[in-house]
Amino acid sequence: QVQLVESGGGLVQPGGSLRLSCAAAGFTFSLFSMNWYRQAPGKERELVASISTDDSSNYEESVKGRFTISRDNAKNTVYLQMNSLKPEDTAVYYCNAQRQRLSIKRNYWGQGTQVTVSS
Repeated sequence: QVQLVESGGGLVQPGGSLRLSCAAAGFTFSLFSMNWYRQAPGKERELVASISTDDSSNYEESVKGRFTISRDNAKNTVYLQMNSLKPEDTAVYYCNAQRQRLSIKRNYWGQGTQVTVSS
């Protein structure tokens, strides 16, 4: 069955770094765009970073220059390297896999991992 399992979250001080990982199983990983979303309490879930099947990437403006998304198709894993973390980065971070073609629509979600940035 389809699984997306996030890991690497935790408590970090402002200015610190974390690397999130998302291990995927149960689908053809290389055919899916991979995304990291986050949701803070009382706020909408927002797209943080995306990486396409051709390895092109996009970032939400507030994390540009600080976060890097990457994927390893051989390991069926997507990563989010987060540097220079700020308190406003505090949220539950979710891994998402998406495939959308003319006749195919797929959208899978992990359970999330908590990131807390606090002194």
